[in-house]
Amino acid sequence: MVMKKFLILSIIVLTFTAFVTQSFKEEQKKYSRVRQAYSDKETIVKDLLLSNSIEINYLRIYLRSFKAEKTIELWAKNSTDSSYKLIKEYEICQTSGSSGPKREQGDLQIPEGFYHIDRFNPYSNFFLSLGINYPNRSDRILGEKGNLGGDIFIHGSCVTIGCLPITDDRIKELYVFCVEARNNGQEIIPVTIFPMKPTNTTYNELISNYITDKDKLGLWADLKLGYDHFNATKTLPNIEFLDSGRHRIY
Repeated sequence: MVMKKFLILSIIVLTFTAFVTQSFKEEQKKYSRVRQAYSDKETIVKDLLLSNSIEINYLRIYLRSFKAEKTIELWAKNSTDSSYKLIKEYEICQTSGSSGPKREQGDLQIPEGFYHIDRFNPYSNFFLSLGINYPNRSDRILGEKGNLGGDIFIHGSCVTIGCLPITDDRIKELYVFCVEARNNGQEIIPVTIFPMKPTNTTYNELISNYITDKDKLGLWADLKLGYDHFNATKTLPNIEFLDSGRHRIY
């Protein structure tokens, strides 16, 4: 009797675990645009991962974007791996604003800083969209209080007043990658947005043009530390948000 109860309990636990594992993906696939994305891109996604020795059921991803270069890099690894691999680059087809962070609603700026995906929108006005958690803690400290704006997304189409549009075709693929990672238990998908690729040369050129702007210089110094850490180790640095609006990178 005890063994029978144990077996029944084990079946219930395994069934529940399987349901939880699939629930986010299946919930997303209730929407026609997500189903279309999977129909069009699932094979491509699986092939990209396979060619990089990454199992889709263990997928973890990291996104970093460079405004001047108009690119979003997709980095990925197995959950058991220590370091990420560059899987693909997506072109940003339209930008707005200039170098520097977003500090208020209506400034047309694309944010800069350390963020993560906080929303999956399968019924977006721009086909599909992935929400970025702007304003983050740094933005709330340094931005215009009560007028920070919001609703910053990586999305389809090719229009923007502060978002990162990559066309409907590209968002289908990136959306599938993000759904798979989230479905596998990756609660936080990090997104770092840079003004440009801060190599030593380009970084020095950038800061020389804004030598009196302490707000930009402070943020860019922190982003540079994060960029250098990741480039050297292919692992994500720890990011601590400080009361000053700056960051501790380690």
